[in-house]
Amino acid sequence: MSSAKVFVALSGGVDSATAAASLLQAGFDCSAVYMRLYEQSAEKSDDARNVAKHLGIPFEVLDLSEDFKSVIGYFCYEYHKARTPNPCVFCNRHIKFGKLFEYAKSKGADFIATGHYAQIIKENDNSYLYAAENLAKDQSYALSMIDRNVLAKIILPLGKLEKSQTRKMAKELGLDVSDKPDSQEICFIPDNDYVGKLEQLCPELARQGNIVDTGGKILGTHNGIHRFTIGQRRGARVAMGVPYYVVGLDAEKNSVILGTNAELEHNALIAENVNWLIDKPKEPFEAMVKIRYNQKHTPGRVEAENDCVKIIFDSPIRAITPGQAAVFYLKTETGLKVAGAGWIKEAHKN
Repeated sequence: MSSAKVFVALSGGVDSATAAASLLQAGFDCSAVYMRLYEQSAEKSDDARNVAKHLGIPFEVLDLSEDFKSVIGYFCYEYHKARTPNPCVFCNRHIKFGKLFEYAKSKGADFIATGHYAQIIKENDNSYLYAAENLAKDQSYALSMIDRNVLAKIILPLGKLEKSQTRKMAKELGLDVSDKPDSQEICFIPDNDYVGKLEQLCPELARQGNIVDTGGKILGTHNGIHRFTIGQRRGARVAMGVPYYVVGLDAEKNSVILGTNAELEHNALIAENVNWLIDKPKEPFEAMVKIRYNQKHTPGRVEAENDCVKIIFDSPIRAITPGQAAVFYLKTETGLKVAGAGWIKEAHKN
């Protein structure tokens, strides 16, 4: 049993609710915090409040909407640069495990906890981020940019559970959110209308440009490069004899570049602004790599240089997308350990 004080981030969903309940059962002194980040519906905060009431723990709403503007700014900036951002990865570092951590610490909390499916494992007095035991639900990719110094103060109670076990536990505890569907969208784009939200936030993105092939030949026009991402096939409004895909976006020329499926494949990438969650290796090392959230791990070799890494894959990989996070894992007896992550700068044919 532990009497350590834990601030649990309640989202109004089943995962964070079950995380709070399991910590309470383990004897932790829990307080619930709902982060108001954007124009979330009142229903979500009400659900979080009801969970806290059911568990008999203190509840408060923490208004981080001003801080969250940095996430919106990053989101728009990346599209201006013809990159495809991952706002959840950015937010987890700066807001959920940044500002929330600072607030919890100021209130005397020993730990913060969330309902993410990942693991924090202590080894030789150091804490490391590991993938969840159930890789199908693993969310370590989204946590890969967290400050390494914060890891020792994070508890992730669901890292060893299947989603079905989480729902069963919530139901047994009588939590109203036990059958609540999983959220599939970004919090500030609740209807998944990326284009509409981007044009609302930064209308200057909606400007016409050319669609070209890899040789520069004009094939048609578009109404904004923010409507496209690497690997996309639909939406180009170009009649071709063979399937063509978006293989590049040029911010300077405001152009969308189309190519064949073969031109989508690369066997290397450069990632920048690397966040190391282990001591930075001095020599190249073998790793399992993810280049997007819902992609399987792919074997490759990681070479660190300054604040960048070059990753050379064992075999070609499709649709490497600038702006996304490249996360590299070490295979260990315990599981997949997150070595670090960087923002994809460019793809290469090595």
